[in-house]
Amino acid sequence: MNSDSVNTSDTQLRRVIISGGGTGGHIFPAISIANAIRRKFPEVDILFVGADDRMEMERVPAAGYPIEGLSICGFDRKNLVRNISVLIKLRRALKKARSIVRNFRPQIVIGVGGYASGPTLKAAQRLGVPTLVQEQNSYAGVTNKLLAKKAGRICVAYDGMERFFPSDKIIMTGNPVRKNLLDNKMTQAEAKVILGFDPDKPLVLFVGGSLGARTINDSVAASLSRFSDNGIQIFWQTGKNYADSEAVRHASSVPGVKAAAFISEMDIAYRAADVVVSRAGAGSISELQLLGKAVILVPSPNVAEDHQRKNAMALVDRGAAIMIPDDSCRQRLADEVLALVADVNRRTSLSRNISEMAVHDSDEKIVDAIIDLISNPI
Repeated sequence: MNSDSVNTSDTQLRRVIISGGGTGGHIFPAISIANAIRRKFPEVDILFVGADDRMEMERVPAAGYPIEGLSICGFDRKNLVRNISVLIKLRRALKKARSIVRNFRPQIVIGVGGYASGPTLKAAQRLGVPTLVQEQNSYAGVTNKLLAKKAGRICVAYDGMERFFPSDKIIMTGNPVRKNLLDNKMTQAEAKVILGFDPDKPLVLFVGGSLGARTINDSVAASLSRFSDNGIQIFWQTGKNYADSEAVRHASSVPGVKAAAFISEMDIAYRAADVVVSRAGAGSISELQLLGKAVILVPSPNVAEDHQRKNAMALVDRGAAIMIPDDSCRQRLADEVLALVADVNRRTSLSRNISEMAVHDSDEKIVDAIIDLISNPI
């Protein structure tokens, strides 16, 4: 350990850094981990490190935790010249991350994915601070594969991750989800009424992610009247990128349709839904598994190594979900929704099969891994 290293020999958990974000799929698990740590160690100081212009800078303080921002962005694979500025930002982010780690003196740094996790965990590793990587997807990203070489533990949610990470560091924990999703015990009818829907009519929840999904949104917009004519109610999370579109403004005039840029009360929305249409991000899938929802998955094509399709196929192969490729969503989605809403037996089968894939208490399992790592560092 060099003279710049941070002393982490105290195994009583007092200071923790959690880094990452960019989308709800990274932020919500990060906050779940923080909450689980605090339940076990009420006096612990937890600091988040995120990317300056990303949604974690709002969501994390709203959850009650402080956050430091790094000015950083991803590499542009289409215009390599732009990466000169990306590299300059990365160098500055590494310097700032090193300063944050040295000043905060954490006993462990946890990375959940997203732009900020790379420089933060790299700085921690150079300073001799134990690091834990939480890989949410079935296909590991480049940054996590690099960080894993010096990470003490790697928490995963899928089998077969030995092809990416050292097998002796891997712990199967599943992906942590928002605790309020599981704590909500209201009936489906009660949830529909609270949201302003008719409890006697089916409700389909469309969620394309916190930023939005163009193909899902286009498909919903083109089918609103058809859904309404068939007695189907719609709760539509458009994502912030599409909140001001003409299609969303039109939605408010269609009977039984409600649209919102972001649904803050997802526990009620999930509880109310008869069918969910979603991207196939790892966090969303973990939530749907734990809640046992009948789901149609439309994997995003704009992700590394097509990992959302692989996430979805893990469910499809077990009869736990329906998958529609993104490039055929506009042609197929309305028909699939109408057919599934009408087929109670199929919905029941999907719900049962997806429930059997759930991994419970993931946040607590990750806390156990954290305690084990600071007690027995590799």
